[in-house]
Amino acid sequence: MKKIFADILSMQVIPNIDTGLAEKLSLKPHQRSLGLFTTTIDDVGYTAADEATKKSDVEVVYAKSFYAGSAHASGPLSGEFIGIIAGPSPEEVKSGLDSIRITIENDAFFEAINENENHALYAKVISSCGSYLAQVAGVQEGRSLAYLIAPPLEAIIGLDAAMKAADVQVCELFAPPSETNFGGALLEGSQSSCQAAADAFREAITNMAKRPLDY
Repeated sequence: MKKIFADILSMQVIPNIDTGLAEKLSLKPHQRSLGLFTTTIDDVGYTAADEATKKSDVEVVYAKSFYAGSAHASGPLSGEFIGIIAGPSPEEVKSGLDSIRITIENDAFFEAINENENHALYAKVISSCGSYLAQVAGVQEGRSLAYLIAPPLEAIIGLDAAMKAADVQVCELFAPPSETNFGGALLEGSQSSCQAAADAFREAITNMAKRPLDY
């Protein structure tokens, strides 16, 4: 399938956060520096933020999708997602942002269903999750996850196929419609099981999309 990469729209560092704002963000005492970023695809942003927690001494303290997606963004730097990582120093936060950039530009991407870029899915196998996705999924850090996302009907069809094809468990269901009108789930299992689930998810949606009215 054709890869669809996200665009990073902004990356900024706050070296020493205001104490009042830190309190409202529920930061820990040692989390004095913040790294903020926006991107055009939310699930890629969540994945990249989680990756940063494995590469630097940072935690994800805020991560949100914007309603209706990047096509209806509030401004040219808004996109579809905002993420905030926090750490003890600007250097750690910058290291985390560097990791986020690498993930977004190289490792995390949507796929065009039957080569149609307006019809896309996300079937990302995370071999070892960081602290953020571990918390979202309710699993221990380091567990393998299949991060599966698609448009609403496609997501249900794909998840059913994924669950039947592999020894995986649903950790978190993103019931459609999400803020960006998609759906999906985080599935846990061995790395090979997560890969099998992602492959089945992709195949089921690809086949269904060729015959959407054939039931």
